[in-house]
Amino acid sequence: MVIIREVQEKDNPIIKSLVIETLREFGAKGPGFASSDEELKNMYSAYQANNKKFYVVELDGKVLGCGGVAPLDGEENSGICELRKMYFDKKLRGRGAGKQLIDLCIKTAQDIGFHTMYLETIPEMKIAQNLYKSRGFEYLCSSKGNTCHSACQVFMQKSLD
Repeated sequence: MVIIREVQEKDNPIIKSLVIETLREFGAKGPGFASSDEELKNMYSAYQANNKKFYVVELDGKVLGCGGVAPLDGEENSGICELRKMYFDKKLRGRGAGKQLIDLCIKTAQDIGFHTMYLETIPEMKIAQNLYKSRGFEYLCSSKGNTCHSACQVFMQKSLD
């Protein structure tokens, strides 16, 4: 059974591993990817502010997915949030958890008061891009904010109004 819940401190090591391993699976290694983000050291602490929320997805008691929302770095007061670190282990993919989590993240962002959701990904993550498109995300020609994800080449956003 799939359960989505807010991040807890005990989830920190598994989230870090999940992000690094999923990116590695798609050939995304080294600097310029989410695997290099400072917040990976303590995701629980990084998402305790009122304008941030991070979730984990459990299957049969094991954390196999994650994702959240936070203000877009470099544009903190713009009303734009970023869909952050939405990653799934192979065992969780194809079970509808991605749709559940992105819908929850969109609702959370709206509840916080954001008007736009932005994300960055890589060309190899085609299934993820199809999910984003199914939720109204559109491609952008260039990046926004200051995410430090210089190796990401796909930029998308969605109006939350």
